[in-house]
Amino acid sequence: MTQPDPARLLWEDHVPGGCHWSGVMRRGTTLRLTDTEGGANVSMVLFNDDEKLERYNMADTLKAQHTAHLTRGFVLYSDMGRVLCSITEDTLGWHDPIGGLLDAATLERKWGVHRFQEHRNSMFRNARDGLLVELGKYGLGRRDLPACVNLFSKVTVDDAGSMHFMAGHSKAGDHVDLRFEMNALVALSTAPHPLDTAERYDPSRVRLTAWRSDPPGADDHCRNFRPENARGFINTERLYA
Repeated sequence: MTQPDPARLLWEDHVPGGCHWSGVMRRGTTLRLTDTEGGANVSMVLFNDDEKLERYNMADTLKAQHTAHLTRGFVLYSDMGRVLCSITEDTLGWHDPIGGLLDAATLERKWGVHRFQEHRNSMFRNARDGLLVELGKYGLGRRDLPACVNLFSKVTVDDAGSMHFMAGHSKAGDHVDLRFEMNALVALSTAPHPLDTAERYDPSRVRLTAWRSDPPGADDHCRNFRPENARGFINTERLYA
């Protein structure tokens, strides 16, 4: 595991299981997400912080890189063909971009209802509502919510088209590094994956660590991972030229 230079560290924080967080990651910074307990899920959406009409595009991300899962080398594209962030380090080898968000109806069907009035901070939270709370802080709403990436989760699809959640995929200490190529608004929820098969609602805590990182050079792994990525980086760099 690559350890960031302490002189470049910007901040560190924790997001409790089932909660939500948002913030701005600047171009030239990296965010490490670490599963501190095992079994985490992070449902994440991204926007261009300078023009929030530009946002993460799941379809372009997958078709441009000929994949149905994400790991080191892949990048997350905006709907303008630019690279929002690159996956520069990953201990899992598989993150789910197709499973979608846990909503209130699915949460209730799987685990019942624990309201704030009776359970306070032990209430059950779903990812969709959590992300909408975060987006509301920036003047965004339901119509602005794009497809998400579910970090730390693995979903496979069989020959019949059925999706299968792989329980126990992420272990305590697993992490993924996102290097930001654009100024990006990041919103995330640590609520469970909508296909999670756990009998109890018990989402895991995630640690966030941010640091300043070097810009990607001509030999950068993510830039050269797919031919299409080189064009995506050119589009991005022209925006900031």
